[in-house]
Amino acid sequence: MDNPQQLRYSKEHEWLSDAEGGVSTVGITEHAANALGDVVFVQLPEVGATVTAGESCGELESTKSVSDLYSPVDGEITAVNEDVVADPSLVNSAPFEGGWLFKVKITGEPEDLLTADAYTAFTAG
Repeated sequence: MDNPQQLRYSKEHEWLSDAEGGVSTVGITEHAANALGDVVFVQLPEVGATVTAGESCGELESTKSVSDLYSPVDGEITAVNEDVVADPSLVNSAPFEGGWLFKVKITGEPEDLLTADAYTAFTAG
């Protein structure tokens, strides 16, 4: 499983893109998508909502379980991926591309986000 080098990762298995104009994209990792199994429902935060790093901001429901979605940063939601709401399987088939979840204007970033190599080591156990 290759974790894209340009992304940063949370220990809750979310990824974060570099900010463009102060806005970053967030999704869940391939590791998390595989652990969840087939995602059948996605509940995302609303545009305009404020999120806090490490706190739940949505849910992912799979054939195995329901899991919280955590924000890796503090900020305001600027967009949600309606394609994932309509077709939750995108989270499994393209977690780093079409399966992204939301965009956030960052107001605060935690110190504990991981590089791709550190996240790979973290998930290796």
